[in-house]
Formats: sequence, structure tokens, C-alpha cells
Amino acid sequence: MRAEGVAAAIAYHRAHESAWRRDFLAESGRYIGVADEPPALDDVLGPVLPRGGPNGLILRGGSVVAEWGDTQRADMSFSVAKSYLATLAGLALMRGLIRDIDDRVGDYALDDGFDSPHNRPITWRHLLQQTSEWQGTLWGKPDSIDHNRDLGKSELGASEKGRPRPLRPPGTLWEYNDVRVNRLSLSLLRVFRRPLPDVLREAIMDPLDASPHWEWRPYRNAWVEVNGVRMPSVPGGSHWGGGLWMSTRDHARFGLLIQRGGAWRGKELLARAWIEEMLRPCPLNPEYGLLWWLNTGRRQFPSAPESCYAARGAGSNVVFVDPEHDLIAVVRWIDKASLDGFLGLVLDSVTG
Repeated sequence: MRAEGVAAAIAYHRAHESAWRRDFLAESGRYIGVADEPPALDDVLGPVLPRGGPNGLILRGGSVVAEWGDTQRADMSFSVAKSYLATLAGLALMRGLIRDIDDRVGDYALDDGFDSPHNRPITWRHLLQQTSEWQGTLWGKPDSIDHNRDLGKSELGASEKGRPRPLRPPGTLWEYNDVRVNRLSLSLLRVFRRPLPDVLREAIMDPLDASPHWEWRPYRNAWVEVNGVRMPSVPGGSHWGGGLWMSTRDHARFGLLIQRGGAWRGKELLARAWIEEMLRPCPLNPEYGLLWWLNTGRRQFPSAPESCYAARGAGSNVVFVDPEHDLIAVVRWIDKASLDGFLGLVLDSVTG
């Protein structure tokens, strides 16, 4: 990669920092995650960690090409956590805890969350693709709070959402809905019968030599009893606080594991077949796989090859994987509209 090209990408990032305040407060003074929702008692359920400054890391061929800012600071990662939940679902399959992702979740007799006639047909795939249409209230948040959500307008709390709409049959509508992703997380907790951060640390992050400083923080009311033990159910984002707090360096290790087909130092940590499944386009939204963003039609990242994919979180936090160029880029706190400009500069610097 051309050094001057990489330097230009880093300078571009620093010149296009996220507009989010570092204390995560919107102009209204409310936490940015709930700024597009009507004020309500207990609207923020989990802890909030003020963010750091722009930082990032680029890997090519598994080696560090460039690093800028504080890449060892464990920052809130928002919806990047969803891609980690997809990884945990793959581990559940590898261990036989989930037999098939097209099984109905209710058939696993985990709790009564899938007993209603509407929720009964919901499968693991529906939850992982965000097509479940699960109906209910979880941790005090109704599924309708994310109805009619427009991701293109939600970066700074400008979306019009929360207006309840008629529900569709499961598997017939794609909708980005954090309540339903949190329902997936709770179901995975009940399948593993262990806190998901413990499973992730033991099976993935420790073998990757990740730092010991990352955390996955639950909401204060998101605790359940499993086998007589009180356990936290972690969220798939930081919409209402909490979530995955992780450094750029640790996210880069995770991205490299996915790019390498789940193998690390000769050991299979995650099945290659599962990674292929995660990256299969959803028929209802070809730009989405199983809680991963895809570059189908080059619509997510116009400057990048169609084969690219990413874990993405508001803010913006991005773990970008480009298998064609054997490249990983983790970028934190970049203006959302400027992400493709940054990636274009990075890829323009590739010489061969």
C-alpha cells in the first residue's frame, strides 16, 4: 500500500469526525441513542461511556499497515455487537445447541416468548436476518418502538419511528429492530445457559489474544434466572445504553478471524460454513446477511468491491472486511456520510 495514500485516508478521517458529542448527548441534552424517541421514564437502561476520538487500524495480509488514535481504548461499539451475536449463534450450531437455524425458536422450549400464535412460526434465521416480526415487550421496550425505523435518518436522532403498524407474518418484512435483536440475545443465553460474554471470551476473544479490557454491559433490568443462577442478557447494540465496549485492536482481530474463515493459528474457532451462511444475502434485503452488512450491488460501499462486508454501528463504528484485497479496516467515530470517502482513499492506496 502506498504510504502517502494511507496517510491521506487517515487525514480524511480526522477531518471528518463523527458529529456526535463525546458525552453522547444530543442537542436536546438526551442520550443520543434515544434522541429519536419520545421522552419516557427509564428511556436509558444501561451505562453510557463517553467516547474517545477518531481512531483506526488497517491490516493487509494480517499485518498492521497503519494505526492512528487510541486503538486500545475500549469504546462503545453500538450495533457492531450484532455481528458478534451472529458469531455466537454459529457457536451454538457447532455445539449442537441449535440443530438448524430454520428451526422454530419456540420448539426449543426456552421460555414463553414464542408461545403466541403470531410468534410461534419465528425461526432462528428470522431473528438473525431481522425479518422475525416478533411481537412483545422486552426489558420494558415494546417491539413497536422500532417500527418504521429509517436507518438513513437515525444517525443523529432524525428518523421518524415508533409509530405502530400492522404486523406482517414472520419472514415477510425486513426491519432493523433492536428489541427483536435483544430477544435473539436472550434466546441464545438460554440455549448456552451461560452469560454470552463468558462464551465469547472463552471461545473467541481469548484464543485471538484479545485484551482483557473489553466488556459487554447489560441493561440494569436485563437479568434472568437460568438453572437457578441469575445471569445478564446483553443487548445487540447501545440503543438504550450498555452494549459491547471494545477496542479497535480487538475488533480488528475479530474481523481477521472472519476473513480467515474462522481459523486461527491452525484451529477452527468458527465453522467456515457458518461464515458463508452469515454472508448470504437476505432475500428481503440483499444488503444484509445474518446481522452483517453486505456490499451487494456496491450500495453500502460504492468505492469498494461487491465482495466486501462489515459489522457496522452508529457513531460510526465499522469493522470493514475486503477479502479481494486481503484487507481489514476498523474505523471509529467517522461521519457516517464520509465512510465511503475514507474507504475509497484506503483502497486507492493498494498497489497490488
